[in-house]
Amino acid sequence: MKRLCTILGIARSSFYYWCRTAADRAARQAADARLATRIRTVHHESGGTYGVPRITAELRGDGERVNHKRIARVMRSIGLAGVRLRRRHRTTTADPAAVKAPDLIGRDFTESEPNTKYVGDITYLPLEGGKFLYLATVIDLASRRLAGWAIADHMRTDLVTDALAAERTRGSIAGAVMHLRRAARPASASR
Repeated sequence: MKRLCTILGIARSSFYYWCRTAADRAARQAADARLATRIRTVHHESGGTYGVPRITAELRGDGERVNHKRIARVMRSIGLAGVRLRRRHRTTTADPAAVKAPDLIGRDFTESEPNTKYVGDITYLPLEGGKFLYLATVIDLASRRLAGWAIADHMRTDLVTDALAAERTRGSIAGAVMHLRRAARPASASR
């Protein structure tokens, strides 16, 4: 055994410890298998929504002494996970005192002549650390093509005016109507 341990690069005491604890490992694996059966049952009864905290609480409520870390390890090993709901981030707060701009296109999103009606939107792109970048886009309703876009770390008027770079790519947009969603401030505007 000494020669084999030397070839494999392990200590002889590690091999003997592994042999001595084989029965304990088998008992722990059997206990984990029984726990996995209980976890599957609780997870199935919840419709597949319960995660580690709720399954731990459910098993403790049934009188079983179990640690949440062990539940997490067993759930990972059998490929179960709870449903994670994404938190919704509020990025826009409307000013109640602001004057609402009229809807100049009358909810008619069709157009046959280019450079007369544009629609736009501002969306947020989440970054790590809870920060955002804002993306403003402008689409020509006649061609349904992207006329301009801008990205910034703020949601001020500059973002929308930078996205209105359609003048540079499409020629003059004098007299064109621009419609933005209400949350994107303002609702619609004429230029």
